[in-house]
Amino acid sequence: MAPSLDYVIDQVQREKGISREVIVDAIETAILTAVRKKMGQDLDLEAQYNPETGEIEVFQFRTVVEEVADSNTEISLEDARRELDGESEVGDSIGIKVDTSDLGRIAAQTAKQVIMQKVRDAERESIYDQYKDRKGDLISGTVQRIERGGHLLVNLGKAEALLPMSEQIPNENFRRGERVRALVIDVRKDTRGPQIILSRTHPGFLIRLFELEVPEIASGDVKIINAVRDPGERAKIAVYTKDSHIDPVGSCVGVRGSRVQNIVQELRGERIDIIPWTPDYTTFICSALAPAKISKVFIDEENRSIEVIVEDDQLSLAIGKRGQNVRLASKLTEWRIDIRSETELEETFQKAVADFMGKLEIGEVLARVLYNEGFTSIEEIADVDLDELLDIEGLEEERARWIHERARAAVSKEKESVEGRKTALTPSGKLLKEIPGVGPSLLAELEKSGVGSVEELASISLEKLMEIPGVGEKKARKLIDAAKTLTEGGDDA
Repeated sequence: MAPSLDYVIDQVQREKGISREVIVDAIETAILTAVRKKMGQDLDLEAQYNPETGEIEVFQFRTVVEEVADSNTEISLEDARRELDGESEVGDSIGIKVDTSDLGRIAAQTAKQVIMQKVRDAERESIYDQYKDRKGDLISGTVQRIERGGHLLVNLGKAEALLPMSEQIPNENFRRGERVRALVIDVRKDTRGPQIILSRTHPGFLIRLFELEVPEIASGDVKIINAVRDPGERAKIAVYTKDSHIDPVGSCVGVRGSRVQNIVQELRGERIDIIPWTPDYTTFICSALAPAKISKVFIDEENRSIEVIVEDDQLSLAIGKRGQNVRLASKLTEWRIDIRSETELEETFQKAVADFMGKLEIGEVLARVLYNEGFTSIEEIADVDLDELLDIEGLEEERARWIHERARAAVSKEKESVEGRKTALTPSGKLLKEIPGVGPSLLAELEKSGVGSVEELASISLEKLMEIPGVGEKKARKLIDAAKTLTEGGDDA
C-alpha cells in the first residue's frame, strides 16, 4: 500500500506537472473529508502524510478536562493519563490516531472525488502559470476539434487553446489532427480553466514568422520596426539595420525568395511588401507606397500628414485595390497619406490661381507664388497670421497687408452670401424663429437636429421631431402644420 501511494504521487507529479506538496495536500484533504463523513463534522481532526511509511495518518485531537461534557472533543484527565500520556494536564490537547482502514465505499468515493478536483484545480493553475507570460509567443499545436462557427480547439500537449474564427486567415481550412501555428494573444482565467486565445491574423504573427525564418532578425542584426496586415491578402513590414554590410530587405527575402516564400505559404498566399525603414520619413513613406512611383510630396509635419502626387497611370497602383495599398502604408508609417494625380493637382492649381487673381486682384505671378507657398484657397490666406505672409520672399509688407485684407473681406462676403441664401430658403421670407411656439431653446434644439429652415421643418417626420426634448406629439403636429402653411403660402404668392 505504502509504495503504491508513493508511486501514484510521483506519477501524477510527472504527468500533470504539479508539485508533490500540492498532491500530498490534496490527498490529506480528501482523507480528512472522508473521515468526517463517517465519524462526524464536529471532530477536531488533522491529517499528515508520513513519508517513511507512505501513509496518510489521521489524528483526532481531544482536550484534557476534569469532567467530560462532549466525548468527541474532550477526554478526562484520568483516562488521558491511564491510556495515553501519564504526564497529561488539564488543558492539554492530545492527538489520538484514527483507524482509516474501514472507511467504507462511500467515504473512499468521496476521497477520490476530492483528490480529482484538487488535482484538476492545481493542474489548471499550473497551466495558467505556464502560459500567462507567453503572450506574443509563436506556438504550435494540433487541431483537436472544430466547433460550431468555425472556432478551432487546438491541443498544445498539456493544455488546450482556442483559435477563434475571427482570428483565422480568411478562406483557410483546417482538418482534425492537422498541425497549426499561431500567436498567443491572450491568457485568462475562467471557471472551466485557463483560456489560451490564439491568432493567425495579428501582425505579431507575421513578425514571429520572420524571426523564425530569418537568422539576421533572430540575432538582432536586422530589426523589425513595424508590421501591418490585411490577413490573407497583403502585408507590409518595415525592417532596418545599422550594419552597412547587411541588406535588410535581401536578408528577409532570402536566396531566390526562399525565406519570404516559406512565410507566404504559411499565410495562405498573403502578399508581403518588405520596406526598408529610414529616419527620413519622406523616403520611408514613398517606399511604403511601392510599387507606385511618387512624383512630388507636400508635408505637414505638425499634423503628421503628407500629400503624395503621382502620375495619372500610377494613381490606381498607389491607392491599391479598395484603397488597400495606401491604407497599409498609412498604418505602417503612422502618417496620414493623401494621394492625388498630376491632373488633379493641375486642376487644383489652376482653380486656386484663378481665385487668387480674381478675388485678391493680383497678377498671375504673385498668385503662383502664393500657391507654391502652400496656400490653396482664399480661406487659408484669411486664416493665417499676417506674419506668415510677410515671411514670403519678395513680398513687401504693404502688398502682404493688402492681400490679407482682401482675403478676409472675400471670406466675409462669402459667409454673408451663404447666410442670405439660407434666409431665402423660405419663399414667405419667414424664419424658423417666427413660427409660433419656436423659442430660443427650441430653435437651438432644432438646429442640433439638422433643421435649419422652415422647409426642413415642414418635411421632417413626426417621429423625428418628437425625439427633441420637450416636443410631444401635439406640439410636433402644430409645428409641422405651421411650417407647411408658410411654405405653401409662399409658393402660392
